[in-house]
Amino acid sequence: MIPVGAIFAVIVILVILGIIAVGRSLKVVQQYEKGVIYRFGQVLPELRGPGLHAIRPIGDRMAKVNMQIVAMAVPAQDGITRDYVTVRVDAVVYFRVVDPIKATVNVQNYMFAISQQAQTSLRSIIGQSEMDQLLAERESVNRELRRIIDEPTEGPWGIRVERVEIKDVSLPEGMKRSMSRQAEAERERRARIITADGEYQASKRLAAAANVMARDPAALQLRLLQTVVEVAGEKNSTLVMPVPVELLRFFEKMAPGPADPEHSAPREIEDYGDAEVAAAEAAISNVHVPELEESSIPPVPEVETVATPEVSEVTAPDLAVDPDLASSDLAGKDKA
Repeated sequence: MIPVGAIFAVIVILVILGIIAVGRSLKVVQQYEKGVIYRFGQVLPELRGPGLHAIRPIGDRMAKVNMQIVAMAVPAQDGITRDYVTVRVDAVVYFRVVDPIKATVNVQNYMFAISQQAQTSLRSIIGQSEMDQLLAERESVNRELRRIIDEPTEGPWGIRVERVEIKDVSLPEGMKRSMSRQAEAERERRARIITADGEYQASKRLAAAANVMARDPAALQLRLLQTVVEVAGEKNSTLVMPVPVELLRFFEKMAPGPADPEHSAPREIEDYGDAEVAAAEAAISNVHVPELEESSIPPVPEVETVATPEVSEVTAPDLAVDPDLASSDLAGKDKA
C-alpha cells in the first residue's frame, strides 16, 4: 500500500510541472511585435500577432521581433570629398523590419549589421560627393545614401530603410575661415548693390520733385516752410531766417543788364590794369606823329678813302760765322 505522503508529494510535483509547462506554453505578444515559432529548430511559416498564444511546452520556441521604426545613430565618419576636402560627417538611420522571418534567419544580429552597412555607405557617399553638395544639397545626398543602404537590406534581410538624415558636416578650421570671408564679401557686395539702387531711385524721385517745383513756385515755397518747421523742431541754438523767393527775384530784376559790345574794350583794360596805365595808353594812341619828307633830310658826306702804302719785304744778309773764332770765344769764357 502506497503511503499517503508519497501520493501527496507526487501530486504536488505534477502540479508544479503543470504550472511550469503552462507558463512555457503561454506567450504574450505585444501590439508592436510579431512572434516567430521555431519547432524543433524549424521555422513555422505562420506568424503570431499581438495577444496571448499557446505553444507546445516541449519543442517550440517563440522569437519576438520588434516591428517599430528604429532610429539608429551612425558614428561620425572621416573622409575626403571628390574635390579633396577633409570632412567629418555623422548621420542617423530610420529603419524597420518588414519580414520577421528573414530578419531572424538570414542575419544573425540585424541591428549590428545595419550599423555597419550605414557606416560603410556613409564613407562611400562622402567620396562621391563634393563639399558644396554635402552642405547645400542635403536632400539629394540623403536620398542617395538611403538607396545605398536599403539595396542590400530590404531583400535578403527583410529590413526597410525609411529615411537617412545627415546630422552634421564638420569642416577644417582653415576651410571655415575661408567660407566666412567669402560669405562676408558676398554680403558686402549685396549691400553695395542695394545702396546704389536706393540712391538711383532717390535721385529719380528728387529730379521729378525738382521738375514739379520748377513748374509751380508755390510748391517750392511750401517746401521751404516745411524745412523751417523741421529745423525749428530740433533743440538747437541756431536760428534760420529764410529769404523769400520773391525778394530774390526782385533783386534779380533790379540788377543791371550785360554791357554793350562797344564799351567792352575799355572795361577789359580797367579789369586788367590801373586807371593811369589805361589813360597813358589812350594818350599815346592819340598822339599824331608827322611824316618826314625826304628833301628835309641832309645828305650824309662821303668819307675819302686813304690809301695805305705797301711795305716791301726786307731780306736780311747772310752772315757767315768762323768756327775757329767761335771756339776761342768759348774757351775765354771758361777761363774767366
